[in-house]
Amino acid sequence: MSHYFENDKNLKSQWQEHKINILNKSYTFITDHGVFSKQGLDFGTRTLIETIPINKISGDVLDLGCGYGPIGITVKDNTNSNVDMIDINLRSLHLARMNASKNNVSVNVFESNGYSNVLKKYDYIITNPPIRVGKKILYDLLFGAKEHLKENGELWLVINKNQGAKSVAKDLEKEYNVEIVKKNKGFYIIMAKVR
Repeated sequence: MSHYFENDKNLKSQWQEHKINILNKSYTFITDHGVFSKQGLDFGTRTLIETIPINKISGDVLDLGCGYGPIGITVKDNTNSNVDMIDINLRSLHLARMNASKNNVSVNVFESNGYSNVLKKYDYIITNPPIRVGKKILYDLLFGAKEHLKENGELWLVINKNQGAKSVAKDLEKEYNVEIVKKNKGFYIIMAKVR
């Protein structure tokens, strides 16, 4: 099984195009083998996009683990923010760039293993985090966000109840002010604010 957070050069490419309505707008996304949710927009990501306070988002936004780009692209299209999109998966980055162009948004897409190539601080970091990487890397991503958030910056994430949403929210409280903003069919939308 090839994971979407690995770069498998042997994985054959087979693009699929999806027309998706988000926030009352129509988007086109190309997906492929070896990227998360290649069948189109997954329920968790949709719930996250529809829950973040899109009308108050501004400044600098980081889409952490952007995949083929639905979070960063919709945020950029609906706000006047500067959006950076990062991933470790080169195929995801290629798709994210294509999808940004296809949806006429200007975003900055670059490769980064976690925050390794992130050089600035953000008002918002938004992520559907890669649960399968294991708890240590997951927590490095979630707690590492603190170093890359501005004062009063917010980390927004989605995680399923069956993947430990409650314990993640509780653990995040050690270093953030945490709010479970929404629960939808087992998916928790969590906002963690820098203290």
